[in-house]
Amino acid sequence: MGDPRKHRKKYSGPLHPWRRTRIEEEKILTEEYGLRNKKDLWKMTSKLGHFKKQAKSLIARQGSQADLERGLFLAKLQRLSLIGVDGTVDDVLSLNPKDIFERRLQTLLYRKGLAHSALQARQFIVHGHVFIHGQKMNVPSYLVPAGQEALITFDPKSALADPDHPERMIKEKAPVETEKGKKKITEDVVEEIIFEDEGVKA
Repeated sequence: MGDPRKHRKKYSGPLHPWRRTRIEEEKILTEEYGLRNKKDLWKMTSKLGHFKKQAKSLIARQGSQADLERGLFLAKLQRLSLIGVDGTVDDVLSLNPKDIFERRLQTLLYRKGLAHSALQARQFIVHGHVFIHGQKMNVPSYLVPAGQEALITFDPKSALADPDHPERMIKEKAPVETEKGKKKITEDVVEEIIFEDEGVKA
């Protein structure tokens, strides 16, 4: 046997862990995209930082090899719908965390209306109910290429494949009856009763 492979961290944490503005921004993103913890958040922001680092390097370089690498780099980001078809390397530098979070499988499942919330979408994926192009995908953070977005479905053998499944049906909120509403209903009923009584007497 060879030496076991050393597992390296796929993310880097913040340089200033107690900065208030950053903590508040991370809290908003964590809640909006149904992230399990800050580690999930940092993995995505680190990936975005890696893309930007590559872009800066390619902007500074010249020559045929640099042109080839730029083309491959842009094609990759275009497949992920992070930049448009006419996007340039400069456009990569303007990407923000939300751009990459919107391409996660968890987010797209929710946006397609196949889950009531991002957290529920995560649950469906982790439990193996979600397929992409006929293959099971249980990684919520998977960045979905544009060509696969329309191929996101539920496992045909899963109970969730039925649109009428209780977990998929939209739950309507019960109407809130205020004190004012109760009073109005009571007055209408009383008036109706009085009117009917007068009609009977007549």
